[in-house]
Amino acid sequence: MRITEAARRLGTSPRMLRYRERLGLLPPTRDTGAGGGHRRFGEAELRAVALALALEKRFDIGPAELAFGLRVLAEPEVQARVRELGERIGRLSAPPARALDFEKEKALRLLRRPGLRSGRTQP
Repeated sequence: MRITEAARRLGTSPRMLRYRERLGLLPPTRDTGAGGGHRRFGEAELRAVALALALEKRFDIGPAELAFGLRVLAEPEVQARVRELGERIGRLSAPPARALDFEKEKALRLLRRPGLRSGRTQP
């Protein structure tokens, strides 16, 4: 079906569907042949857009926020940078491996302190 009919069935506008397509929120188009042509919407595309609309409503977010969330999931570098930010601002805790590295470094520092190797304690 054409974009106008798809928009009507989804309760949105053709303009919003084009916007969602630019954001990467629609499945890739099937090869339309030599003449190119307009995107055609099938049931799979309608279900994908309906899911995106439901997520936006449920979590009170916009299409750009949803598109960025997908980018975080799909691109390891973006995911790592967002995780780093989350850790720095206290929204995420450090992964267990980092916590263990911290404890290991702390133990090594304590072992290097004078007097601890011979069993004597510092005053």
